[in-house]
Amino acid sequence: AALGHHLAANFELSRGDMEHALSDARTALNYAPEEPALLLNVGYLLLRRSEFKESLEYLERARRFAPDNPDVPKLEGWAYYGLNKIAQAVAEWQRAQALRPDKEVQLALDRALADKQEEESYKENESSHFKLRYSGAAAPALAREVLRTLERHFSAIESELNFTPPEPIGVILYTQDAFSDITKAPSWAGALNDGRIRVPVQGLAGVDSELSRVLKHELTHSFIAQKTRSACMGLAASCAIHAPAWIQEGLAQWMEGQRSREDAAVLLQIYNDNKAIPLSRLEGSWLNMSGDTARYAYAWALANIEYIVQADGMGDIERILDRIGAGMATETALRDVLHSGYDDLMQSAAEYLRKTYAR
Repeated sequence: AALGHHLAANFELSRGDMEHALSDARTALNYAPEEPALLLNVGYLLLRRSEFKESLEYLERARRFAPDNPDVPKLEGWAYYGLNKIAQAVAEWQRAQALRPDKEVQLALDRALADKQEEESYKENESSHFKLRYSGAAAPALAREVLRTLERHFSAIESELNFTPPEPIGVILYTQDAFSDITKAPSWAGALNDGRIRVPVQGLAGVDSELSRVLKHELTHSFIAQKTRSACMGLAASCAIHAPAWIQEGLAQWMEGQRSREDAAVLLQIYNDNKAIPLSRLEGSWLNMSGDTARYAYAWALANIEYIVQADGMGDIERILDRIGAGMATETALRDVLHSGYDDLMQSAAEYLRKTYAR
């Protein structure tokens, strides 16, 4: 019986159905509660759901029965990293590498070691939903104000998306040089979210409107990633299903209060000239785009999200994200919710821009 439910869990996972996969994995474990492979499977699925504390409970049980299994510290490293416990993550990944060298683990370890070295002298603060680390160059008053701002934005996004992230979200406040060194982000990127919200705040004494906007934008990414079960964990097999960049960036802009008025005319001209970049080409990372291409991508992403929200409300966005989280391809999710594919959506978005903003 345990094997049957284990195989069923793996089948459901291959289809992206996290809920049924976890249910079958737990059932399998009921039949063989000391089987390391089954404990690892539940721990892994909980990691994918960003439920890091509960994942650690299963992984620790697996360690008791299989102390030399390298997958245990490999996954525990990701759980600790998700909980913003960088030193523990480093220790687990070093243990994993000693047991069995792994390129993906080494990449994660290298990144965590860079974080650990940079943040060793950082101060810490926390609130109900956030764990904050900040450079000594940032004033404690700024750190407290950042947390208050994030909590306010958390409540607003939570209400809009009808979702609450299960674990505290990590936030790092950097000097500009440290931000550039650690993230390797392009010059046009004002912040970064790779599971932790990373923001340069050099020269700021308080949270101005621009920083508040950036914080809400990046926090939206955290909500989307967790709502769509996109905890990639650096493991290639776990990164196949995620909200595409155009949804991520379009919704993050919408949440921060951006609208398409200023860009509508240019976007319409590009669309009418049949030069619009298809949404299918805006699914992957934008970090290698030039500044001009990125500006267009952000504007076009916002226009499509704005059309969806204005046409049928945030409920459609929520349903699309839920379907992506259940393993559905993005365009399939759009057809299921909006009865429109990418081409239809782009045409509708252009028509919305024409009716709403054209003079």
